[in-house]
Amino acid sequence: MTSTTTPRAGRDHAPGREVPAPALGRRRRRRRDWWGYLFVLPALAVYVAFALRPIGETAYTSLFEWDGLTLATWVGFGNYTELFESGVLQSTLGHSLVFLVFYALLPTAVGLVIAGLMTRIRIRGLALFRSVLFIPQILSSVVIAVAWRWVYDLGGPLNAVLDALGLGGVTRAWLGDFDTALVSVGLIGTWVQFGLCMMLFLAGAQRIPRELYESARIDGAGAIREFFVVTVPGLRTELRIALVLTTIFALRNFDIVWNTTAGGPGTSTTVPSVYVYQGAFLTREVGDAAAVAVVLTLFILVVVGAIMAALREREAR
Repeated sequence: MTSTTTPRAGRDHAPGREVPAPALGRRRRRRRDWWGYLFVLPALAVYVAFALRPIGETAYTSLFEWDGLTLATWVGFGNYTELFESGVLQSTLGHSLVFLVFYALLPTAVGLVIAGLMTRIRIRGLALFRSVLFIPQILSSVVIAVAWRWVYDLGGPLNAVLDALGLGGVTRAWLGDFDTALVSVGLIGTWVQFGLCMMLFLAGAQRIPRELYESARIDGAGAIREFFVVTVPGLRTELRIALVLTTIFALRNFDIVWNTTAGGPGTSTTVPSVYVYQGAFLTREVGDAAAVAVVLTLFILVVVGAIMAALREREAR
């Protein structure tokens, strides 16, 4: 009695049937993909439970009029309509757009200039200098806010310096003045964020080939032209990262504003995150606060998406 066996490409295939090697490779890759999904599953479960689920519940709560204690009343999109009609949303988002200048654009520009200088200048203690400039980024927001409240105080160092320079007529309680409070809080953000941008740009500058700088110098480029022709184009990736991080911080900023002005004087420094806190915990208008939180989330996604698209399109050119 003789037995005949047919060669098989793998043990997963039917007897007597040879499966092409590409199909076998695809099946094995699919198995590896499933193992990858299993490894990601715990992190995904945490993300869904502590990020996506709260966002969904916030969006659902925004459709109710609720004080956080009694039964909620369904109002649909009434909270959103009321926010737009009252002008509260436009006002708070307007303040956030002002903060974009101080928390994102200015720190990025300052960090870029400092990084450009540090790549050209070789002096002793440069590492210490970089560390000192980065300190604001690692300090607690509460510590920063308390320190700057003292600086801006009527009897604080800023007014003392102005007095010493003969500019006593300019002195004021900077955080208590309707005209200067928003800009004063914005400058705090510039001081906090430029260190992060600087470190990102310094790290990126290390991978720019030195030959490009040498070629620019041979062509007669000065320091400024070299900066715009070699350094800035070489830092496009870091520039995109810096703008995205600082923009998100600017739009969701709460700690510094709350601990310096609490949204005042009046509502001159009230941003969406402060309004959400006030509505949820002080005035007990939880539905309104949830609606502002939803709009703020969408606003951040739109602004960050626009920045990413604009920089990606420019990089593609």
